[in-house]
Amino acid sequence: MPSQKARQQITKMPETIQAAQEQKRRQKVYEQLVAEKKPKPPYVRNFLAAFVTGGTICLLGQGVLSFFVRRGMDNVAATAPTLTVMILLGIVLTAFGVYDELAEFAGAGAAVPITGFANTIAASAIDFKHEGWVLGMGAKMFIIAGPVIVYGVLSGVFAAFVKLITKL
Repeated sequence: MPSQKARQQITKMPETIQAAQEQKRRQKVYEQLVAEKKPKPPYVRNFLAAFVTGGTICLLGQGVLSFFVRRGMDNVAATAPTLTVMILLGIVLTAFGVYDELAEFAGAGAAVPITGFANTIAASAIDFKHEGWVLGMGAKMFIIAGPVIVYGVLSGVFAAFVKLITKL
């Protein structure tokens, strides 16, 4: 025979189940309301802004590469100074706060080129400079860029392995 306490709990079970069902129903209604009211992002505008901005950055990079080629370098030799100039440009624009505005406007169009990579490292270093050279700038500037470096290296190794296998 169940005790008095057990009988009370058994009689309260339907109330608890009903309360849980009502809570789930309210949650669904709330989620539907949020979905209806949520603003739709301007996909076409975002796509065009990213495309034009990324294309402009790449066009600028091509201009820098052409500058070094006209100075007598071949394409392979001109690649290193071109990357250096583009990275320096990204860092300088980050230091003046311009690149953040550009990234806000263009999204991936500003994040994907090498200037975006320079921006992530420089922005992290600037944000944590108050914590010191070693534990601040030195340690924290790779918080965002670290995974990019790791997966970049891993994908390079994988591509080299695939190339090696296909040559055999």
